[in-house]
Amino acid sequence: MTTTLARPESASRTPAPRVRRRHRQGTACAVLMAPFFVLLVVVFLVPAGTALWLSFFGADEPGLGFGPEHTIFVGLRSYAAVLADPTFLGGLGVVALYCLLYLPLLVVSSLGLALLLDSGVARLRGSARLALFLPHAVPGIIAAIIWLYLYIPGLSPVVDLFGKAGITVDFLGIHTVIPSMVNIALWSNLGYNVVVFYAALQAVPREVIEAAVVDGAGGVRTALRIKTPLIRASIVMVVLFTLIWSLQLFTEPMLLSQATPMITARFSPSMYIYDAAFTRNNYGLAAAASVILLACTIALSYGVTRWTNRTREAAL
Repeated sequence: MTTTLARPESASRTPAPRVRRRHRQGTACAVLMAPFFVLLVVVFLVPAGTALWLSFFGADEPGLGFGPEHTIFVGLRSYAAVLADPTFLGGLGVVALYCLLYLPLLVVSSLGLALLLDSGVARLRGSARLALFLPHAVPGIIAAIIWLYLYIPGLSPVVDLFGKAGITVDFLGIHTVIPSMVNIALWSNLGYNVVVFYAALQAVPREVIEAAVVDGAGGVRTALRIKTPLIRASIVMVVLFTLIWSLQLFTEPMLLSQATPMITARFSPSMYIYDAAFTRNNYGLAAAASVILLACTIALSYGVTRWTNRTREAAL
């Protein structure tokens, strides 16, 4: 005779509340993440996919150019044309030089000012933060117009002042046009990054700083050896965002090109894309250049992230 042991009723009912709780947590997570994924698809994936699709097509005009224009599949021909174009490669070189000048200046200057504000040496810190942040509130195109006025001889009081001192300065010359654009970007974005670093410094535990002071660390050593490593994540974020923004260099050279022949219509990759799409009406070429620029941005962002992670692991 066999007997069957009945399962306790409490054991059979125990998983049900857990399943319901997990279901509620999953639903809440999906609801909270839905806006992000919607924006990701609409703002990034759809435009990127459209550009990738357009890059494989081109316009063809049969009959020696007198027939009706129609779109044909060209494969990788647009990519080959972009990579073989010296103006596009030159634009990448310009952006590389721009980044080499702009990134270190922005990060070092904004971090130094933030450390100065956090140290308490600077007085009226609230007013100083507001004064530094105000230029960022000016739209980029307005900032470029303001500095264009200050760069043009005959209009600029700065150039006139140098002229009275016997100093000839050409802010839009062949060797100074990129530093002039870097100056505009620094003026516009320095204060914003100071605020980012200052907010990160406010989150540093005060007891850590007090312990460093008790151990005999001075102000400079505390700033460089204690505070700066603790806000490494904010520094990496600023470097990444600044790098991505720099690769899309467009507003400053587009406006300054009206006052100097040193800036051509294909001065930067973004200007190359604009010229291909709206001047030459070659949307396949513009799409291919956009995809190449996107690939460069992703690769550089990934490289910076990997390098910082390895540096952090080595430090630990």
